[in-house]
Amino acid sequence: MTDQELFYLLALLKVDGVGDIMAKKLLTHFGSAEEIFKAKKNQISSIDGVGTVLLKNLNDKSIFEKAAKELEFIKSDSVNVSFFQDESYPERLKHCIDSPVLIFTSGNIDLKNKKIISIVGTRQITSYGTEFCKKLIEDIAPLDPVIVSGFAYGVDIVAHQIAMDNNLQTIGVLAHGLNQIYPKTHKKYMAGMEKNGGFITEFWSSSNPDKEKFVRRNRIVAGMTEATIVIESADKGGSLITANMANEYNRDVFAVPGRVTDRYSQGCNNLIKTQKANVLTDAADLIYMLNWDIENKTKTIQKQLFIDLEIDEQKVYDFLLKNGKELLDIIALRCDFPIYKMSGVLLNMELKGVIRPLPGKLFEAI
Repeated sequence: MTDQELFYLLALLKVDGVGDIMAKKLLTHFGSAEEIFKAKKNQISSIDGVGTVLLKNLNDKSIFEKAAKELEFIKSDSVNVSFFQDESYPERLKHCIDSPVLIFTSGNIDLKNKKIISIVGTRQITSYGTEFCKKLIEDIAPLDPVIVSGFAYGVDIVAHQIAMDNNLQTIGVLAHGLNQIYPKTHKKYMAGMEKNGGFITEFWSSSNPDKEKFVRRNRIVAGMTEATIVIESADKGGSLITANMANEYNRDVFAVPGRVTDRYSQGCNNLIKTQKANVLTDAADLIYMLNWDIENKTKTIQKQLFIDLEIDEQKVYDFLLKNGKELLDIIALRCDFPIYKMSGVLLNMELKGVIRPLPGKLFEAI
């Protein structure tokens, strides 16, 4: 994109009344932002949704001053800019009707051919949430996923940290411009994230982290990923908004269940109860639901996931992994177990999430 094209795009986005949906509609009709400003009033007014107020706002000369100032910041700070039709723009986000026309990025972000998930939750993360997040990311690390979150306190920063500890690309989606960081105490993580991953925002350098911007930020978190995972949440919170957005975008949503008496499990339990999220008890759930269990990498992950199996359980699991789905009687025969014992072993394995029952008394390894 040339500086001139970017200048007119910035100016268009600064027009009062032109949001992402209207901007895309105008750009599709006229071909470029510059042509929109050159168009006659009757040409623009013929577009559905354009009224007299918007026509007047398009003639506001101050938008060009603001665009020039932002372009100067972009050039001086070497900010990467992606247009919603560019190859560098997150592929899944392109398909969201209200996705940003422009996003600004810093760091070393590479999303090509990547498994991309978002991990969100309460700012008051508990030891339970921290341990679950740690185990989850460690177990899926061999598949080299990209971990996206909002760089906030609690679950967000824990997910970013654990991703960095496992040498995974991690991306923070910001609710403000790239010329600042919020919360300021997280500034110490910036270099590590930008080395392998980085930051994404739709907001200009003049934007402060106001409350309403966090909600807008959440749609990027939900839209650019194939699945959103809620680790912990109270019955209300930003992570639940992100989960709802993910559902609206037809993305997979997962929630970690907790005790009904735990405040920061209420939101997750409600998502599961209302069928707005899949139950997530370990990495195997995620791998299976997202169809990630492919090639030899899965076997490596499965061995890591299930090292806590009892000797009898491990014997059965190895048999099913090698032979595929099999009848209960055949499993007992081949593993040299009496039928009465076999039923108990299989039940324990099912509760641990390492096998699943199939119609006809068949079982298979997950």
